[in-house]
Amino acid sequence: MAKTINDLDLKEACIQAARDVIAERGVEGLSMRDVARRLAISHQAPYRHFTSRDHLLAEIMRRCFEDFAKFLHQNANAHVEDELLGMGEAYLAYAARMPLEYRLMFGTPWPEPAAHPELVKHAVYAFDVLRQQLLKRHGRKKGAKRQAELEALFIWSALHGLATIEHANVMQHLVLSTGVQAQSKDFMMKMIKKALTSRKSRTS
Repeated sequence: MAKTINDLDLKEACIQAARDVIAERGVEGLSMRDVARRLAISHQAPYRHFTSRDHLLAEIMRRCFEDFAKFLHQNANAHVEDELLGMGEAYLAYAARMPLEYRLMFGTPWPEPAAHPELVKHAVYAFDVLRQQLLKRHGRKKGAKRQAELEALFIWSALHGLATIEHANVMQHLVLSTGVQAQSKDFMMKMIKKALTSRKSRTS
């Protein structure tokens, strides 16, 4: 007879089982049937909380974006001298410490966005943490929002590139000079700051 899980715990149990499947087999290996099998429950039980596999995946991704945004916000505020620097360091730290969550957010094809507004909401909020920090620097100048968004995409792309290269273990095969890999994060942040400062000085 199938094992009975308290309904209040079933949702969390399904999410954890799904995360385990993804960690072992990747997103492609995730199915509602496999989640139920891992929990030794009826194949229909997970559908009490999740309409489909995509709904389950969207909830996992939503939580990842929520935690990611909190991590960025907290570390930005903790970096008294330069909140943007703190946020950049936090981005790379999160990617290194939480590789599964990072891949889910930025390496997984999204379920249909229109069907998962909460996922979209939290993903946008994660971007807003960065966008708002840049808007502070521009004040109320004409075109400030557009410029802040362009800079946010520039920073995001640069950090994501470095994080992705590190995840793939590419650097160890590049025959880099001694110390280059260790200095790459600090150098990246210095170059980002230099680019933003240079642009600001040209427009002031």
